[in-house]
Amino acid sequence: MGTYVRLGEVDTWYDEHGAGEPLVLLHGGLVDARFFEPNLGPLAEHFRVYTPERRGHGHTPDVPGPITYGLMADDTIAFLEAVVGEPADLVGHSDGAFVAMLVAMRRPELVKRLVMISGGFSKEGDAVPDAEWDVDAVSAFLGPAYGEVSPDGIGHFRVVARKIGDMAAKEPCLKATDLAAVTARSLVMFADDDLVTMRHMVDMYDALPHAELAVVPGTSHFLTQEKPHLVNALVLDFLTREPVPVVAPIRTAPGKP
Repeated sequence: MGTYVRLGEVDTWYDEHGAGEPLVLLHGGLVDARFFEPNLGPLAEHFRVYTPERRGHGHTPDVPGPITYGLMADDTIAFLEAVVGEPADLVGHSDGAFVAMLVAMRRPELVKRLVMISGGFSKEGDAVPDAEWDVDAVSAFLGPAYGEVSPDGIGHFRVVARKIGDMAAKEPCLKATDLAAVTARSLVMFADDDLVTMRHMVDMYDALPHAELAVVPGTSHFLTQEKPHLVNALVLDFLTREPVPVVAPIRTAPGKP
């Protein structure tokens, strides 16, 4: 049924599933933990899965002021400290992937392994850089689901959508060199028809010190729902197995910078 925890100014809603080592699922922008329904069961067979919903998303009420990646990373750090209480695996999709990366950069001791699904690190990687943020279209697409659970009511969705639009106009804005701060072993996963370019996917993979790369064929930004069987298999392979000895390494060859 889920519960609330007060973290600073935010009454954060979350639920828990399964047993084992902690894994925190971080949903994308303007959706909530229900987005992971096709993935939750298989992950909960192996881990204690936490599904926090960020400020202004899902069951978690909005608070005055803007929504930024930095604030959401701070909220996630507070959740890890107050609720999880030990280092955890982070699995994020879209905005949640970038939030997970920021957490790993700021507080590496809180992150065991990092899975970033369909989340870039710079607006330079946008596949459609000139796309306009259409609040009407976004509200028609995602507003009804928000209204089903938000304590703020469906009428508040447009407020949150504008906040996310303002954030998306400026962020994310890291440089590739900034990603060297991520010390956790990482899986970078994208669709082959995603919101960022293939070049950006490879740049992100190259910039992360301990990264593996997966591209899910025949999918879009909604790959976790379009091919959950494949996404789940890739995530679980990464999280439940140690890296295999590579027969013919090039990128990971000894002595490579």
